[in-house]
Amino acid sequence: MIHVSDLTAVKSALRAQRIETPSWGYANSGTRFKVFPQPGVPRTPEEKIADAATVHRFTGVAPSVALHIPWDRVEDYGALARYAQDLGVEIGAINTNVFQDEDYKLGSVTNPDPGVRRKATDHLLEAISIMDATGSRDLKLWFSDGINYPGQDDLRDRQDRLSAALHETYERLGDGQRMLLEYKLFEPAFYATDIPDWGTSYAHCLELGPKATVCIDTGHHAPGTNIEFIVAFLLRAGKLGAFDFNSRFYADDDLMAGAADPFQLFRIMYEIVRGDALDPSYGISFMLDQCHNIERKIPAIIRSVMNVQEATAKALLVDRDALRTAQRAGNVLEANAILMDAYNTDVRPLLAELREEAGLDPDPVAAYHRSGYQQQIEAERADGRQAGWGA
Repeated sequence: MIHVSDLTAVKSALRAQRIETPSWGYANSGTRFKVFPQPGVPRTPEEKIADAATVHRFTGVAPSVALHIPWDRVEDYGALARYAQDLGVEIGAINTNVFQDEDYKLGSVTNPDPGVRRKATDHLLEAISIMDATGSRDLKLWFSDGINYPGQDDLRDRQDRLSAALHETYERLGDGQRMLLEYKLFEPAFYATDIPDWGTSYAHCLELGPKATVCIDTGHHAPGTNIEFIVAFLLRAGKLGAFDFNSRFYADDDLMAGAADPFQLFRIMYEIVRGDALDPSYGISFMLDQCHNIERKIPAIIRSVMNVQEATAKALLVDRDALRTAQRAGNVLEANAILMDAYNTDVRPLLAELREEAGLDPDPVAAYHRSGYQQQIEAERADGRQAGWGA
């Protein structure tokens, strides 16, 4: 049973929660096989930010939007940041792109060609300049680099090249800035990926220093991987910097957060709560990384934000004192029951009450549909090139 005083603390923690949304999630983007264009998707970075501001307006917990360069390239990044502020949001992580150019067929920062490596590293440095202009804290790095065949390249040499690029980029970071290093098990490299897992990312971050932290993408693991163990380990080591929340059934990560395995999302958020790492002051960025292909963009992102909120609320309801007592007593079934009791709690009324107290509609998705925003953007954005993967 949750006491009133405990419920007050739960609500306070949920009010402070912050979830970052991705600019590319609002655009025409989807699977590697086919992107189905939708009416009303953004044509410019400004329109992506306007959609992100709309999500924040209805949820109250999504005050920042991550950018992807060059998809969100503009002439004046300071002006873009001011535009975001005028809409009530701010620029979040700056994501780099060293995987789409023809030059990167054999890799970017690990490419055997020093000219290609120079081009890729210069792009990482450019992203830090954009951070300077926007006031962003986080440089987000993901590399598709790897090889398809045994003997194609030297595995150790590629790690040396990666390390050199990361060190040069790390040294360019300013005060208050940091590096988030993502990983991915496979694809598009099918024999060996240069950063295939959290351990490789962690090792490079340790070598770099305190400004380098690991980004956990919840869709980038082998089936059956215990992601909450990774969360617990990295929290203990002080090296967890961010999440990319999404869901996967088989391989990759383009589904709404909490869609495939909401219990896993709960278990992840419990480790965050248990590590006292939920508050924004701890420094973890809780980002969405999703590309909605057959579902409407904005409602899908609103729903994803709500799914993360629900998993967090359940994690906050775990009776940690009772759980610890059962664990220390070796009471296996009781410990599991305590955890499951929190997970099985319907937290939707609690979150609806919380939204009403904040002056928000208790049902953000329904409120969005009533607002007319979808009809408005479909009418206003009926012409012109729409900003998707290749923008």
